[in-house]
Amino acid sequence: MRRSIRIIWLPILLLLLVENGRGVKSALNYLIGLGSYDITGPAADVNMMGYANMDQTASGVHFRLRARAFIVAEPQGKRVVFVNLDACMASQLVTIKVLERLKARYGDLYTENNVAISGIHTHAGPGGELLDAGVNRSPSAYLNNPAAERSKYQYDVDKDMTLLKFVDDEWGPVGSFNCNGGSISTDVSKINKIPRRISSIIPLVKDTHHELLELAATFDSSSGKSTIKFTSLAKRVRSALRQSDTPAFVSAFCQTNCGDVSPNVLGAFCLDTGLPCDFNHSTCGGKNELCYGRGPGYPDEFESTRIIGERQFRKAVELFNAASEKLNGKINYRHTFVDFSKLNVTIPKEGGGTNVVKTCPAAMGFAFAAGTTDGPGAFDFKQGDDSGNAFWRLVRNLLKTPGKEQNDCQHPKPILLDTGEMKQPYDWAPSILPVQILRIGQLVILSVPGEFTTMAGRRLRDAVKTVLTSGDSKEFGSNIHVVIAGLTNTYSQYVTTFEEYQIQRYEGASTLYGPHTLSGYIQEFKKLAAALISGQSVESGPQPPDLLNKQISLLTPVVMDATPRGVNFGDISLDVPKNSTFKRGDNVTVVFWSACPRNDLMTEGTFALVEILKGKDSWLPAYDDDDFCLRFIWSRPAKLSTRSHATIQWITHKLLLQVHTGLGISVLQRVFWGQLSILQVLPVLLWWHDFSFPLLATKDIV
Repeated sequence: MRRSIRIIWLPILLLLLVENGRGVKSALNYLIGLGSYDITGPAADVNMMGYANMDQTASGVHFRLRARAFIVAEPQGKRVVFVNLDACMASQLVTIKVLERLKARYGDLYTENNVAISGIHTHAGPGGELLDAGVNRSPSAYLNNPAAERSKYQYDVDKDMTLLKFVDDEWGPVGSFNCNGGSISTDVSKINKIPRRISSIIPLVKDTHHELLELAATFDSSSGKSTIKFTSLAKRVRSALRQSDTPAFVSAFCQTNCGDVSPNVLGAFCLDTGLPCDFNHSTCGGKNELCYGRGPGYPDEFESTRIIGERQFRKAVELFNAASEKLNGKINYRHTFVDFSKLNVTIPKEGGGTNVVKTCPAAMGFAFAAGTTDGPGAFDFKQGDDSGNAFWRLVRNLLKTPGKEQNDCQHPKPILLDTGEMKQPYDWAPSILPVQILRIGQLVILSVPGEFTTMAGRRLRDAVKTVLTSGDSKEFGSNIHVVIAGLTNTYSQYVTTFEEYQIQRYEGASTLYGPHTLSGYIQEFKKLAAALISGQSVESGPQPPDLLNKQISLLTPVVMDATPRGVNFGDISLDVPKNSTFKRGDNVTVVFWSACPRNDLMTEGTFALVEILKGKDSWLPAYDDDDFCLRFIWSRPAKLSTRSHATIQWITHKLLLQVHTGLGISVLQRVFWGQLSILQVLPVLLWWHDFSFPLLATKDIV
């Protein structure tokens, strides 16, 4: 099944704007490839990448997930690729397999050196780096950083947003790449002549790796045909509305050093008393389970997500419209793998000179199990715990008892899980990590495989910038922008400063390789930066393991779907009441008899669709899986039941609705200008499709 992201190649100018920055002019054009594709996984039964909660399983779709690819190349020169995933983080295994398929198709054009795959950290919800979009959730740890260092910054989270604007010399703006702390789906796919939906269920057959590589190698790459006049059979809102004479706009909102940043900007409060949580431990009466952060739309988390997303979007639009500094210069990159379980790190010594310290095999501290105010843990764990307790040590020892050397190396972290020394059925934590620098003119991207805290990221950026602008180097001068792309190429938990690590909040307890982890990153990135400006190559380093054949899945396949006698898939189970009236913000809900959505991922399609009637018989799509106001919720009456329901919820916006029949959701709608401005501003008939086509996803379709 073809899964390639469609790419368009454009001669293009890149404009960059950092808030409050200045612009420079350049006539250099780059070649740009932009693409987007649906990567939404199973919408049922699969445990979500979130807060280690076994009850947090998929049960529908709020937004479809996408991969957005950006390629920047010098004509006849080097190129770099950045892929932004609507996923919690990049996976080492996914990165390995993507690179294998790229090699099968393109040879050595795309390798681990010039390809970066980064996640948006969607499990935590949108967070940001704007004045009103993010707060530091571990301020007690931040305050342990030196006062002189803290005095250089006005805030305890970064407030800069860097936006890269892609401008075609013929079509104008065609995309943007935004480095901040959140994620918004704001793009349209570039799919040309494919069916409305493609089943992506591929049987897991053993020993087919070689055959899959051969299959990937048979795919033809883009022939460079014109990107205008796209046709699409996808019955999607954005497919119907996109202009046919220009390429679709692709935008990415990327994560940076947001390890200690939370979108719960109102603060953390106790559920029982309503009072603020304990400052140092984020507890309520000694218990962490009652301490929760509040977003700007509290108590509605959907509304908080919308508000935070809109704030980031508005700032991005402001920067996009004001961008004036043109990127100018070389495309370049450096990459290496480093074993962080036993890295010798040279650090400065007080009074002069240096010391050599070591990183440690990975380990998780007791405070890791306490969670954060964005998602508290359970039992009697708490943040800021630098001692642990006897009971949980006994439980830990049933899995693995850390030795003296490991305890000393990780000090003051009390080890709860000695993951770096746990090897069955395979390694519990990575040890070999990728570090990477991508250069696009005066923009330098540091690809890091984890979540750096605010101050940790500042130290890394400053260290790299110092190397790139020091000595006799004339590559950059003072005009350089260094940004961090977090959660890239693989994932290795958190990275705090040495001082924050001593406090053992959640982030410090989740800093796997000990108190000198950040110093190790700074050392290795300085090496890459020096090689970048000197033109020297770097060793590839030890290769990470390919664990595909060792993966374990406890999820059973869909065995059978059924409906009651006389009922068909897609029939209405619960309709809206007749003659109902809905005002703006109301929830219009209909329940249908469904099959399990794991039968078909509906790739590039939609489970839910609202259509609007224009004229007498022309139905236009109005809302689908990519709209915030539309929700597809799947459920079954019991875990092993063969019957299931699809609940479709539509939160109305700027609409006045009158339900005048009981068939589906046939409603009379008065459209107010601004919400559906492309449609006729007159009373029209809005009809909610009977969903027979997406909900007939039975076993036979696979």
